Amino acid sequence: MITFDTEPSRYRHWRLSCAGAVATLTLDVTEEAGFSPGYRLKLNSYDLGVDIELHDALNRIRFEHPEVRVVVLTSGKERVFCSGANIYMLGQASHAEKVNFCKFTNETRNGIEDSSAHSGLKFLAAINGACAGGGYELALACDEIVMVDDRSSTVSLPEVPLLGVLPGTGGLTRLVDKRKVRRDLTDVFCTTAEGVRADRAKAWGLVDRIAPPARFRQLVEERCRAWAEGSDRPAEAAGIALVPLDRVIGEGGYRYRWVEVDVEPKERVATLTVIGPRSEEIPGELEEIVNAGASWWPLAMARELDDALLMLRANHREIGTLVLKTRGAIDGVLAVDSAMIGNQGHWFVRETVGFLRRTLQRLDVSSRSLFAVIDRGSCFAGSLLELSLAADRSFMLAEGPQIALSGLNFAGLEMVNGRSRLVTRFNDEPAAALKRVVAEPLDANAALEHGLVTFTPDDLDWQDEGIRPAFGLAELDLYAS
Repeated sequence: MITFDTEPSRYRHWRLSCAGAVATLTLDVTEEAGFSPGYRLKLNSYDLGVDIELHDALNRIRFEHPEVRVVVLTSGKERVFCSGANIYMLGQASHAEKVNFCKFTNETRNGIEDSSAHSGLKFLAAINGACAGGGYELALACDEIVMVDDRSSTVSLPEVPLLGVLPGTGGLTRLVDKRKVRRDLTDVFCTTAEGVRADRAKAWGLVDRIAPPARFRQLVEERCRAWAEGSDRPAEAAGIALVPLDRVIGEGGYRYRWVEVDVEPKERVATLTVIGPRSEEIPGELEEIVNAGASWWPLAMARELDDALLMLRANHREIGTLVLKTRGAIDGVLAVDSAMIGNQGHWFVRETVGFLRRTLQRLDVSSRSLFAVIDRGSCFAGSLLELSLAADRSFMLAEGPQIALSGLNFAGLEMVNGRSRLVTRFNDEPAAALKRVVAEPLDANAALEHGLVTFTPDDLDWQDEGIRPAFGLAELDLYAS
């Protein structure tokens, strides 16, 4: 079974070091430590295990090192930065494994850009050797790329001339849309197997700055100081330790404190239930929130939900339908949302919202049919209402349950395209009336009137086991990679 939890003492491919405002992530891949047998990770190439460590290291920086303002990504090997995804690993992987690998890789890079946009963390790629394929795509996710000009190192996206496929984790998109590289130059670049050396890379806009080997480290330090000056991350704050998740794996699924997953492989259906906060466990003041640390409900729940989505994706590819449920009190969710909105200027609260935002973005690209079930005892409110808004269809029992909006539904939990799910739902024109009912409990009739749910069946249609028999969810599943 594939799991996605790790911690720095278990890293085999990355070294994380922090010195004041600068954290350095050094890629020094252990060739013999591939995630699966059958290949060696030569030339600082990577596989899922390398990506899992990077994902964990970034979260450690976000929460455990609030003093860090700039993250440098570089290589610990001579004359090679990163040669990209390991070709032998890809050669022996199934189609579904390739899709999930690329998806996770790109989500981590999207997370780098998300932290740059929202968290005051800036990222600098220090390319100190040959950089190809996914290695260059990792650099493209950073705010600035500094490259050594040693007359031999190159950057390249060699997939097209060598493999006949397009770069799989955003290379062309980031070149044209993010770095504004001319399309004709991009076309030449991605069809040139030998790559581009530093001087031409700088002229074409493929990198930002170049320096000879004798001055390369100095240039990196200068750029780190410049980026650090513009950040508002606190220099003196104590970090929040990301304690290991309390996860129990059973034959029928997974159990966490706030998330439950029930898997029915024969029916190709999984039910994911998120449990809302208990009123007596909701910190009221900022100091109490910080003291709660990783056990604060929105962070603890988001970490569990993120892990559950990854576990389902990697280990249950037969699942085609994901049923989303919640349990708890609306008031508790709205109280937590209010605390997040009211304290969003605090670094820890901001990072918590960011973690939840990125987790929901992972749900958006689940490659499964998503159905939200809003029945009695549900707490689809505010941040948890985003689960329903992310679903393909939502079914709300006509009598009994209520839903509610919070300010986070309008801003803070955007999709990866920068738009809220409400904006997406209403084709860029969310009804102005929705802002007038924020925090107001809405029954099925009101929810349907406002366009927030798809169907509101009564008890006769609901049936004993929920709505699945009535609406045929098991027959509506789609192939999930």
